[in-house]
Amino acid sequence: MSLPWARIFGSLRSHLGSSPLPSVSRIASTNTTPFHILVSTMISLRTKDEVTLAASLRLFSVAQTPAEICALSADRIAELIYPAGFYRTKATSIRETSRLIVKQHAGQVPADLDALVALPGVGRKTANLVLGLGFGIEAICVDTHVHRIANRCGWVTSRNPDETERKLQEILPRAHWIEINELLVAYGQKVCTPISPRCSSCVIARQCRRIGVERSR
Repeated sequence: MSLPWARIFGSLRSHLGSSPLPSVSRIASTNTTPFHILVSTMISLRTKDEVTLAASLRLFSVAQTPAEICALSADRIAELIYPAGFYRTKATSIRETSRLIVKQHAGQVPADLDALVALPGVGRKTANLVLGLGFGIEAICVDTHVHRIANRCGWVTSRNPDETERKLQEILPRAHWIEINELLVAYGQKVCTPISPRCSSCVIARQCRRIGVERSR
């Protein structure tokens, strides 16, 4: 598929301008580490952005490193990240992931997809975001927004985020792999919403086939 990708991404960047970044991107934009990005992404799953940011900052104010996280009980971690969705399950995963990073990776988050997805509570979405934002490694992080918008626009036809990732890898220039998540998350929250998207103000409407859109604004 040949699409004007540079124009599409330029339009998205210009439209979003100074809009707040997604929570994990905001954390990544500060003087942070791949471990902070990993943990904040784990917290972000099925959790609103503002809750993710506040929960992550509370946890990091108490513990900054994998070793320091290991020194906390799962109950204490859960208390710090509440009210993130599934906070008790996430607390257990964060603590166990931290323990394995200390034990198996000398306290450093591995810059490797397979090693990352082997950690508890870490799937491809989380691993790819860590690779991109934490290490600058070209990786496509596909969350619900990226999956929805890529299929709605007709860039890909896929049944799940993993398939979307594979198909985007085939057509999307690598220069846009890292930024696609950040841009489409923000755009999906503001314009290309799940229900009744704001098609009348969409800056990439010419590159969108509006697949599955039954009602718009």
